[in-house]
Amino acid sequence: MTADLEIARLEKSFGATRVVRDFNLAIAKGEFVSLLGPSGCGKTTVLRIVAGFETATAGTVGIGGQDVTGLRPNQRNVGMVFQAYALFPNLTVAQNVGFGLRVKGVPRAEIRARVAEMLELIGLADLGGRYPFQLSGGQQQRVALARALAPRPRVLLLDEPLSALDAKIRVALRNEIRAIQRALGITTIFVTHDQEEALSISDRIVVMNGGMAEQVGTPFEVYNRPATRFVATFVGSLNTFEARAEDPAAGRVSLAGVSLRLAGPLAARPGDPVGLALRPEQLYLGRGPGHEVVLPARIEEVAFLGSVIRLRVSAAGARLALDTFNRSDSPPPPVGSTAEVSFSARDMIVLGA
Repeated sequence: MTADLEIARLEKSFGATRVVRDFNLAIAKGEFVSLLGPSGCGKTTVLRIVAGFETATAGTVGIGGQDVTGLRPNQRNVGMVFQAYALFPNLTVAQNVGFGLRVKGVPRAEIRARVAEMLELIGLADLGGRYPFQLSGGQQQRVALARALAPRPRVLLLDEPLSALDAKIRVALRNEIRAIQRALGITTIFVTHDQEEALSISDRIVVMNGGMAEQVGTPFEVYNRPATRFVATFVGSLNTFEARAEDPAAGRVSLAGVSLRLAGPLAARPGDPVGLALRPEQLYLGRGPGHEVVLPARIEEVAFLGSVIRLRVSAAGARLALDTFNRSDSPPPPVGSTAEVSFSARDMIVLGA
């Protein structure tokens, strides 16, 4: 992969506090990469260093093969969209979109054409004469996106741009952002603490914790094959179990008196405790096809979520979440009733460090 944006050995400290530690990332041209993690994990600091708003303590940032570590923000050819829109209240929508072009000294006719193109792209072609206060939050964020894209930046940086919007608008706008990014083929970093956002629109996800990248992978890899215990517990819902290693080389463990064979060998010794996890959708109410593990269970809670019903059951000495599809001809079991739950041991995640 030829990197369009390359971050190498990045470090950032504020006084004695290290907020970014040995961060490395290479992003291909046109790739959409999300930095995902809890508040304070360093994701926004990484973004601000790439933009040039923060100075790295150590490490380098390269864009298009050029080392831009020492360049000012306006010399890096990046566009940035902030969480708080940051539109100029005294300028119209069209003037906001064309602001960066005017600063660069682009001829007026070219600015008008580019602004019209951008407003058409974001679906606000008829609102160029309005002021920011006359727009909804979603419309203001579209204008902020158009302003960032108008100067044709090489890299687009998005710092939690949807967090101030309500849930329905967030979903619609994140899909629009992804569609625009694909259409333009622009290299993009998207910062979010919302795992659903990251999973739904990213080519790759960087899960950050304590200033470091715990895992870099596709949404499928991060969700289904978490590299660390933190990634496993942070991304998605998880049921956890404590088992004992029986035959580590064969991947065999004992769980609640049942001998299970996992998908691969274990880095453990016989008798060692082994932390295991299972996603709620991989548990099955009843005896599922191909499920070799069947456990007696008691229904503790039933939550109706529309297309999905989430059950909480007690089984194998643990309280587990189980997702099943809503079917109009099959109501969920009542709270307090007994049932069986089943799963395949090969779907279990071994929780590492």
